[in-house]
Amino acid sequence: MDSTGKDIHSEQSDMQEVQLNDKTIRLIGIPFFGIVIPHVTGLFGTLTYRDYKYWVGYIFFIALAAMIWQGNRYLMFRTRKRFTWFDKPIEKLILLFMNNIFYTTPLTIAWICLWYRWADFDFINWDTILIVALVNVSCVLFVIHVYETVFMVKEQQSEQVKNAELSRAKAEAELEALKNQIDPHFMFNSLNSLSYLISTDPAKATLFTENLADIYRYILAQKERTLVVLEDEFSFMEKYAELLRLRFGQALDIQKNFNGTTSKEYLVPPISAFVALENAVKHNEISERIPLQVSLSIDRDQLTISNKIQPKRSIQHSSKIGLKNLDERFRIITGRGIYTENNNSTFNVTLPLIPLAR
Repeated sequence: MDSTGKDIHSEQSDMQEVQLNDKTIRLIGIPFFGIVIPHVTGLFGTLTYRDYKYWVGYIFFIALAAMIWQGNRYLMFRTRKRFTWFDKPIEKLILLFMNNIFYTTPLTIAWICLWYRWADFDFINWDTILIVALVNVSCVLFVIHVYETVFMVKEQQSEQVKNAELSRAKAEAELEALKNQIDPHFMFNSLNSLSYLISTDPAKATLFTENLADIYRYILAQKERTLVVLEDEFSFMEKYAELLRLRFGQALDIQKNFNGTTSKEYLVPPISAFVALENAVKHNEISERIPLQVSLSIDRDQLTISNKIQPKRSIQHSSKIGLKNLDERFRIITGRGIYTENNNSTFNVTLPLIPLAR
């Protein structure tokens, strides 16, 4: 089967999955047509409510309405399995029309002839029979039109829900993949630092390992979370700063300027501000002779992490997924990306924040 055939088959399969609960409308519609049409077309003739055949006639014609409704309903569902309005609309329309005529008309004529015979009418009024057949065919067309309209609305709603679920699943999968990229990125940089400490200060290397385990435990704890309070993110950054001070001493200086706001007022994707800080540490020279200052500021619902550019003398390997990863995560979670700026003296990373209800 070619791709077009597969698409049509898939489309038809999807429509078969759409369920229609029409029990109530059938319970109302069948008696309605079974009672109204005989009165409108004069099928009761001279019978009055004093005649028992008049009351039996209601049962008789409701039974006819039920057979017409259920039969055409069955044929309509069979037609839906063969054709759709999208691939073969003309064929479907013709089949629905022919099913109606060749099922409804003979059944109506036969049933009314049986009624005339049972009710002992003097003659069979063929004009009345043809009018009833025409009315029944018209009513069936109207009911089928209602069915198809409801089906199309439900299919559209189902498709919208399905697309929304697929988009959400895709976004969740992408987000999970991006989260998983944080671990090797962070571990690679941390192991570089640990390798340096092992060769220069084994005691600090041991303490570094213990703190690294605490930090990694926090990273794992945030795996299932999409947003965290900014205050928690800052607490985590402080733990990371303590880890860095084991290697660099007081050469790393983190300053905060929040302009009257507090970190409790915002949400942020977890381990995001940390990634921006880690990026500054990774790409800049840090020593007692050349300390690195990192500034954190909040303004207009944005967090900006700034650092003076002081490139490292030796170029280390970079996986180049840090800020790119961060930007993709923000776009998935908040719908907005991060903003980076390099003005040759300062490098800025701006993260959009989500304000809590105030």
